[in-house]
Amino acid sequence: MESIKTIYKIGYGPSSSHTMGPLKAAQEFLKMSPGAESRRVTLYGSLAATGKGHMTDKAILEELTKHAPCEIVWKPDVFLPFHPNGMKFEALDCDGKPYVEETFYSIGGGDILKEGEKREDVKSVYSMHTIKEILRWCEKSGRSFWEYVDQCEGPDVWDYLHEVWTVMKDAVLRGIEAEGVLPGGLGVRRKAVSYYVHAAGYNSSLKSRGLVYAYALAVSEENAAGGKIVTAPTCGSCGIVPAVLYHLHTSKDFSEKRILRALATAGLFGTVVKHNASVSGAEVGCQGEVGVACAMAAAAASQLFGGTPAQIEYSAEMGLEHHLGLTCDPVCGLVQIPCIERNAYAAARALDANLYSAFSDGKHSVSFDRIVEVMKQTGHDLPSLYKETSQGGLAVIN
Repeated sequence: MESIKTIYKIGYGPSSSHTMGPLKAAQEFLKMSPGAESRRVTLYGSLAATGKGHMTDKAILEELTKHAPCEIVWKPDVFLPFHPNGMKFEALDCDGKPYVEETFYSIGGGDILKEGEKREDVKSVYSMHTIKEILRWCEKSGRSFWEYVDQCEGPDVWDYLHEVWTVMKDAVLRGIEAEGVLPGGLGVRRKAVSYYVHAAGYNSSLKSRGLVYAYALAVSEENAAGGKIVTAPTCGSCGIVPAVLYHLHTSKDFSEKRILRALATAGLFGTVVKHNASVSGAEVGCQGEVGVACAMAAAAASQLFGGTPAQIEYSAEMGLEHHLGLTCDPVCGLVQIPCIERNAYAAARALDANLYSAFSDGKHSVSFDRIVEVMKQTGHDLPSLYKETSQGGLAVIN
């Protein structure tokens, strides 16, 4: 299982799979085809269906046209066998004939694979691949999830998580100050500042909930505007973990050291899902994005409040379980409706999951690993029109 650094990628929105991944593929292909007269990029399936709304073409062209002309070809009705987010890069000679070509897949969270590569080919950092195994290690050793991260990743992971936390906080602070309409043509106004201001007028309980909404909206709106954010585990779900942690950091005075440990735990749960299932909306729907982010945030909150490893696992399980079947249906292919609102709501649900597990002894019937299996199967059973193609669900009501 790979490093949690692959769950937390620092970059620019609005989409990890449709912006970050294609940009990375373009950078890789430049190394493979220096001196090309021109290039052609063919986008398939989900990338082609919602790529314009997600700025896929802009990300690719800004990178490639620095060096030579580039043409984008859109084929939304063609799905390559390995993954819905396929793209073929071609380097063309002076006669317009391809002499170097490579097919890439954007598999979620900003990660890409070349044709023929397998997910198992990535560098392994963790010897245990399920929460059941890791939970057993915790119970036997008396340690917690973040200590397993520390043991496997080494001390440099804390410097990286410090940078992640800094970017998350900056996104919150920028977002609650920004006003105006988000780009894309839907006329969606930023709401974070309004929620932040209104929260001050309520009693402590409602104020707390309002601030969580505001922080999640702030980061999600920054993402939708192409701002600098952290995938957690994706751009489309990037507001949930920061909202929960920033709220607890400021309202409960948790130290940065404890916040970083909570980020480590959250990253471990997200990485387990990514290894055993998927965090790609194009592959398994929004349950793999918002659902996994909710699970990560719930685990982080549970740890901060002193949850046992069993309670932390239970909290994460509920965060994912109650998003099973959630479709990915962005209106006009933009990460705005319903994505931004879903981030705010899921952040609140993460805190509810923590509270529910805190009242328990951590024992429950359905394990986190089982929920991951069900999520993967549910995602594969969903028709493609409910998986980031903007052809079904809320995407067709306007």
